[in-house]
Amino acid sequence: MSDQDTPLPSALTPDEVTGPRVGRASEVAAGVAAVVKTTQWGLREMGAARSLKTLLAVNQVDGFDCQSCAWPSPNGTRHTAEFCENGAKAVADAGTRKRVTPEFFGEHSVADLAARSDHWLNAQGRLTHPMLLREGGTHYEPVSWDDAFAIVADELRALDTPDAAAFYTSGRTSNEAAFLYQLFVRQLGTNNLPDCSNMCHESSGVALGEAIGVGKGTVTLEDFERADAIWIFGQNPGTNHPRMLASLEQAKANGATIVSVNPLPEVGTRAFANPQHLHHPWKALPVLLGKGTALTDLFVPVRINGDVAFLQGVMKEMLAEEDARPGAVFDAAFIRDHTVGYEAFAESLRAADWDVIVEQSGATRAQIREAAEIAMRSERMICCWAMGLTQHRNAVDTIQEVVNLLLLGGHLGRPGAGACPVRGHSNVQGDRTMGIAEKMPDAFLDRLGTEFAFSPPRHHGADTVETIRRMHDGRITVLFAMGGNFLSATPDTAYTAEALRRCALTAHVSTKLNRAHLVTGRRALILPCLDRSEHDVQPGGEQFVTVEDSMGIVNPSRGVLPPASAHLLSEPRIVARLARAALGDRTTVPWEALADDYDRVRERIARVVPGFADFDARIRRGPFYLYNPVRDDRRFDNGVGKARFTVHEIPRHDLPPGQYLMMTIRTHDQFNTVVYGLDDRYRGIYGGRRVVFMNRDDMAEAGLAQGDLVDLTSHFEGETRTAPRWAVVPYPIPRRCTATYFPEGNVLVPVRSVAARSNTPTSKSVRISVARSAPS
Repeated sequence: MSDQDTPLPSALTPDEVTGPRVGRASEVAAGVAAVVKTTQWGLREMGAARSLKTLLAVNQVDGFDCQSCAWPSPNGTRHTAEFCENGAKAVADAGTRKRVTPEFFGEHSVADLAARSDHWLNAQGRLTHPMLLREGGTHYEPVSWDDAFAIVADELRALDTPDAAAFYTSGRTSNEAAFLYQLFVRQLGTNNLPDCSNMCHESSGVALGEAIGVGKGTVTLEDFERADAIWIFGQNPGTNHPRMLASLEQAKANGATIVSVNPLPEVGTRAFANPQHLHHPWKALPVLLGKGTALTDLFVPVRINGDVAFLQGVMKEMLAEEDARPGAVFDAAFIRDHTVGYEAFAESLRAADWDVIVEQSGATRAQIREAAEIAMRSERMICCWAMGLTQHRNAVDTIQEVVNLLLLGGHLGRPGAGACPVRGHSNVQGDRTMGIAEKMPDAFLDRLGTEFAFSPPRHHGADTVETIRRMHDGRITVLFAMGGNFLSATPDTAYTAEALRRCALTAHVSTKLNRAHLVTGRRALILPCLDRSEHDVQPGGEQFVTVEDSMGIVNPSRGVLPPASAHLLSEPRIVARLARAALGDRTTVPWEALADDYDRVRERIARVVPGFADFDARIRRGPFYLYNPVRDDRRFDNGVGKARFTVHEIPRHDLPPGQYLMMTIRTHDQFNTVVYGLDDRYRGIYGGRRVVFMNRDDMAEAGLAQGDLVDLTSHFEGETRTAPRWAVVPYPIPRRCTATYFPEGNVLVPVRSVAARSNTPTSKSVRISVARSAPS
């Protein structure tokens, strides 16, 4: 067989040999089960002594910031164990004693590795050496760092235009590395800086920026203690942000009413058994007995993408009360002094049709009324949301309806109230603050150019979806990724794989093996880096980095473990060496000196990035909040100087017979694309991931039973994509709605199906049909 006839390594997650088992689902989040799992993971991956040392340093001021979610740590006294089960999994996964060495790659071809599951790939351990896949090669082979940087530099210098390269960023990248990275990319001459935020909370940034002038949340952790109502939209905090449950528990103890709006009932919003209570004799017994604090007072099981209809129903009820009792429901002074567009907004609500609201939301009039009554009596309300809102065609509109709800009660710039987009990866917000974006404001570029004596490019670059499309049509031929798993995190897996394979070079800075290393350009590099949990020693001494969490708190992060290999480089050092190799005499930036001592990087950040004045001195005193004009001064820098009420149509989902809306979700044994295990005990799924959750009545109508294998086909503007052999699982999800796990379900998400104005993939709004699989 010739090389041309050799099958390409599979881009898709392989079929499971044994199907998943449906068993008992957890009745409370966390609890003793979380403690047991944490202990098991730590002992298995790190051993007792290493686990104790590492876990006691997680999220401590003198330790390292957790590699997983971006929920903030307390400003004051922190618990000795300031981590959750899934954070402990992330720490153990990075701190594992297993190693992926050059000998491993010698034993396993790329095709062999591609046939393995994502779980198996991640479980092999930490990468130890830079590796090269040559053109036409079947195995990765070791390469020196000098040669690796020369390969990337040669490819970049050979490009007809710098815009033929793209530079992806994962949310785990530190502020210091991100700042240097965007500086290098802009000195190269492009703004092609796609990042993981493009696929999650880009819609939040656009929506909030237009409506209130700041693309971040407006609350602090202390606001949760003061709130009298907390709304949680499209979010599963029990799995994706478990430490948030402690904040909700405290809010509940302080008298807050909690509303959960989501297609799926999630145990994390239903009840929480706080493992911290095991330290208190009078609180430990309920946890030991599997009892938890009830969190949600009202659960509204909206249809997938039914949130706009639901919110308009809630606000229509409120408006009727305000019309009957002027000034008794809305904050008239706030609306008068701090907003624009109220009259048009109110007229649109009056015209909204109740039949459409009920049909498209999936909520009953009674549920809508109960939610409205909670909003009407609230004086301090927080609205939280995650990707259940951000990944729809109308995502920006949906989030602006959440803002409308907050504006009616004046719940911005008030203690105990505000907007809270709950971000996933631990520094995804900080990376954007540091300049990781394809279109930064001119003022930022002006300061960057002045500080480093160059003229940054002004034309907008490519975000993640646009990068995929440009790789596919040949306009981008080099992809350099700072962390992440580009193939598995992005939509339309088969299309993205084709795009990657059309590149001349793909290079990934990584700590663990993943599928993006196996579906590559003609040449590929794996560049192993230090993990955040590891000591980072440079010529200037031991270094620390910083990250920004979901609430704009900047935290220091200092590793405590020895590096997994002597051949690892820090991310700032990788950027500095790549910049020197690629730019040569074109740059006057002292790259080596900056990588030698991160204090020097922070000095430069202080002069370029707003809010970071005296950065190095401030962070050495401890974490600090960044200035937020809405939260701190009720100032709305959106071009009109006031918060905007916005008007939106209710999206309609008139599905033909036999079609459903599908959303992709995580299991409890994964973080983003990293699969730690094959169980999802919160939903009662064990030993497998290839399941499709369906409403029981829909199953009966389709003649399906639990465990039946089906093929899923997505439908978008005449295009179809099919993923075979999913096990059907009955679940309390609204009619005509389904859910699958990602990244397995990403193959069904069309690359052209994106949110208006944010270009975020619509991974929560995929039209599918279901057909029985052919016998194997």
